[in-house]
This record gives sequence, C-alpha cells and structure tokens, in this order.
Amino acid sequence: MGDRNTPWRDELRKALKAKERSDIPRVHMNELASDYRNRNYEEVNQGLTSEQAILEAKRCLDCANPTCIDGCPVSIDIPGFIKNIERGEFLEAAKTLKETSALPAVCGRVCPQEVQCEARCIYKKMKKEPVAIGHLERFAADFERISGNISVPNIAPSNGIKVAGIGSGPAGLSFAGDMAKLGYDVTVFEALHEVGGVLKYGIPEFRLPNEIVDVEIQNLQQMGVKFESNCIIGKTISFDDLKEQGFKGFFVASGAGLPRFMNIKGENLIGVMSANEYLTRINLMKAGKSDADTPVAKGKRVAVIGGGNTAMDSVRTALRLGAEKAMIIYRRTEEEMPARVEEIKHAKEEGVEFLTLHNPIEYIGNEKGHVKQIRLQKMQLGEPDESGRRSPIEIPGATELIDVDVVVVSVGVSPNPLIPRSVEGLDISKWGTIVVNDDTMQSSISDIFAGGDIVRGGATVILAMGDGRKAAEAMDKYLG
Repeated sequence: MGDRNTPWRDELRKALKAKERSDIPRVHMNELASDYRNRNYEEVNQGLTSEQAILEAKRCLDCANPTCIDGCPVSIDIPGFIKNIERGEFLEAAKTLKETSALPAVCGRVCPQEVQCEARCIYKKMKKEPVAIGHLERFAADFERISGNISVPNIAPSNGIKVAGIGSGPAGLSFAGDMAKLGYDVTVFEALHEVGGVLKYGIPEFRLPNEIVDVEIQNLQQMGVKFESNCIIGKTISFDDLKEQGFKGFFVASGAGLPRFMNIKGENLIGVMSANEYLTRINLMKAGKSDADTPVAKGKRVAVIGGGNTAMDSVRTALRLGAEKAMIIYRRTEEEMPARVEEIKHAKEEGVEFLTLHNPIEYIGNEKGHVKQIRLQKMQLGEPDESGRRSPIEIPGATELIDVDVVVVSVGVSPNPLIPRSVEGLDISKWGTIVVNDDTMQSSISDIFAGGDIVRGGATVILAMGDGRKAAEAMDKYLG
C-alpha cells in the first residue's frame, strides 16, 4: 500500500477542507440514450471525462483508516489510486490499481461496488452518496489503455517452478497474475477456443467489451503468463499428464458452467434454453448474426426466467436481437432481485417488462414442438428464507397464460462435474463444488487449490478474483 504521508498527499489534504470535499455532489456515469443503445452492442456506460474524474476524486477524504479497502476482496489501495487521479497522475493511478488487481478495467465495469468498497465508504455513515470508486477505477484503467502507456507490474526473478491455472475466468486470471509476479512459470488452460472464461462468454459486450478483456489478458502475457485454449483438463489432458510435464501446483478455476432448470412440464420444447447456452452462443459464437453457422432462436416475444445479473444480460440481449417484447419473470418482488440496481435500471430504460411475483409452472408448445405459451403461477411473499429474502408463496388458483416464442431460463448454475470427477480423492460437497480451506483455498489434495464458482457455486467476478489472489499466496507458501 502506498504511503499516506507523502508530501503530495499532504498537499492535497490541505488544498480542500473536508467540508468542501463532502459538499461536492457525486458524479453520474455518462450513458448512451436508451432508445439508441437497445438495438446495438455499443457499451452502455461511456465512462467519465478527465474533469469529472478529478472532481469525483476530490470527494475522497483520504481517511486515516480507509474502510473502503476492507470491502474490496482484492484489497486495492483505493485512496492511493483516487488521490493520484485528483492530482492528474492518471497513469500512476492505474499502476496503483495493478499492484493488487489483475483486471482493473473489468472490475471497474462489472463489480458490485455498491455492496463492497462503496458500501464501506465513510460517506455512508454521513448519509451521503459514497465516492464513485468503481467509476474512478474504470477511468484510470481506460486512460492507461487509450494512452498506450500500459505498465507491467514488477516481476520477481524466475524460480523455474511450473504451475497451472485451470480456467481463464476471473479467478484463473487473478491467480495467474499473482503467481507470475512471484516468479513462477504459469500456464492457464482454457476449455473453449477463446481465453477469458465467463468474462467473454457470459457478459455481453454492451456491458463488458471483449476488447477490454483482451487488453487485460495481453497484459498478463507481457508478465509471462502462457495460455492454452481448446484444452479440457480431465479430457484432453489429465492431471497426471500435467505432473509428468513438471507442473508442481494446480489452481482449479473451471467455474460453474452447468445450467439449472426448474423441472417443469415443457422444458424440452424447442425455444426453451438456458441462459448459459443463450449467452455463450451469442457472445462467443456470434449466433445472433444472420450468417452464423449455428444461429440462435431470436424470438419476437422473449421471456427470461430469473432476477440476477445473468437474467438482465439475457433479456437485454434479446432486445438487441430484435425482440418486440422482452420480459423478466421473477417469483419475488423487484426489491429481492439479486441483480445490480444499475442493471435493473438499464433494463427498464431499454423497454424490458418486469413480471414480478410470477413463477412459471408449465411451458406449452405448438404442433411442431415449439414453445408458444407459459403458464404462470401468481405469487405473494411470506416469511424470509435462509438467505434473508422473503419466501414466495403460491396464491391458490391464480394463474395466467402469456404468449412467447423464446424462453431463457436463468435460475442458477452448478459446477461442471468433469474436473471434480477426474481427480481421485478430491473432497466434493453435495452440491458438486470442490471443498477447500477458506483461508488458503487448498483442497483435500495438497497440490490442488481451487476458487471461484467451482468452490462458491456462483458468485461475482471480484470474489472469484479474491479467491485467485488468496490461492496464489497460499500456493507460494506451500511450494516454498
């Protein structure tokens, strides 16, 4: 962490009194107009201008005890990078971010800062809007990329020890970056044809452009990380094969790519698919294009089942593919939706219809076996469940039919069982996740560590990255 008592930090604190800083209103993200963006894949959030970023950075009080850092799973020096922005040293701000984060431009876009770092901002106690940490993180990372002066973190001398990351999503990339800094020979194995994992196949370009992910990956390559795509560990190559090639440590970050369904009548009808399939085919295989080898069903009336970020990504994608009516069907109220507030806001602005307190109980098909209607059960909220959300309860006899031609099911995912099943003696939970020590991410097999969705069963990008950092630190100690 940077020194809070450097002369320039002292000068900044003297330049504006705390009261003057706290009186500055929070900046708002520049966005494309909703009636324009809902028919194309241009990035919705347009970032901050230099002037906006400097003004927002002035709001930071540079607290003696910066609780915002406690809310960050990868422990970014938040006041340090923000104060660099305030003095106009944007490249220094980016360098500060990269000391602990392998993916600052990604995190600035998709992390739920509102429940992490920003939730711990001192302004929350003052009943004011927190500093826009996520917007500033994105600004610094984007400025560095656009300037072309991309810094590479300090790398320790090579120790010659080979380690493998399995999966190139956020957990795998974060692990790879930290191990490379420590001097290890890192190779990341990816099952699909493009590196990036869920960052590429799960998140649409209007929220996270592929170009942004590619630059972060290129930065890791500059650090010495090697990538092998089209390689399925447990099928293309085994752990024993990797050990024979000299790999001494393994970090499993293969994600949770197995979609869940609701096991209701009609789920096998044509036009009913998982959000995993829908987004992967469109984002990675360009199946939304008319000349695609395996075009996806576009639909004029599209219903997405679920209320998370993946559901919002799916329904907003449906609009961009030409849907005349795109609906979210969710069994609780909007208040209980796990999606980010920003994603819900953007979906509404773009014309998505929200059918809350409704739950599908049957899909009805036409004579050709294609879905044409959904039977919905109307719900009401009862007592809170184990997660603290109020449980939805059926209203007896209250159902309705709605017309649809495509249904996207986004009700959760499970870990892909391939890797857990391919390693004898690996401790697996009843949910199919790899059981690890929470402090070290080490599994029941000493040289295998794991993190991200293969451990959590479904979580955020930044939590997965935190797992990768924690595993790298612990593996370094294990390998000595």
